[in-house]
Amino acid sequence: MNHVIKKRHIENHSKVGSLFRDFILGGQDGLVNVLGVILGIAIATKDPKIVVIAGLAATFAESVSMGAVAFTSAKAEEDYYYSQEKVEEDEINTIPQAETKEIHDIYYKKGFRGKLLQDIIKNIISNKKRWRDTMMKEELGLSKEFINPIKSAIVVFFAALIGSFIPLFAFFFVSINTAITLSLIISAIALFITGAIEAKFTLGNWFKKGLQLMIIGMTAALVGFIVGKLTGYR
Repeated sequence: MNHVIKKRHIENHSKVGSLFRDFILGGQDGLVNVLGVILGIAIATKDPKIVVIAGLAATFAESVSMGAVAFTSAKAEEDYYYSQEKVEEDEINTIPQAETKEIHDIYYKKGFRGKLLQDIIKNIISNKKRWRDTMMKEELGLSKEFINPIKSAIVVFFAALIGSFIPLFAFFFVSINTAITLSLIISAIALFITGAIEAKFTLGNWFKKGLQLMIIGMTAALVGFIVGKLTGYR
């Protein structure tokens, strides 16, 4: 019973962690992309209405696009897992001797020998589902802890939507020059915080990760600034 509870906790933690990473990455991409777009337009036109319209268009296009990509990538991962699962099931049914030898080799490499090794093999191949799942994990390195494609798409869509509004928000309320400054400051802070949080779910120092993401975002802003200067109305 305790083992089942622990396993469910690990699986739930993994799925929540994946969804949270999707949220961070979706928000990060939405913010960086829209920041570059609106900064370039703001510098080029000096017209807040045009900036807002273009920013909103970029926001929704970016959010829908990223949500669609998240759905297709998660669905592809899910489909690939089940296709390989079917292959393993067919091999267990048609060439059980070869699959048994693979189980032997897997656990032999782990250091098991003699009667203990034979007991492990016997236990695994006595249940075809356990046998298949073992092959999926140990031979192919595939895990069934993927997230629902629809959930992934929804999370990424709303994350990109929220992230995109961060650099755009100031342009609704203040003058164009003030909005540009506020947008850069708020975006830099948001990117740093996002990078620091992302470091908690991956590897790396939170400060370095935050600084790295902030630099990437500001580089995008610089590109937007340069394009705006080069193409701005005279």
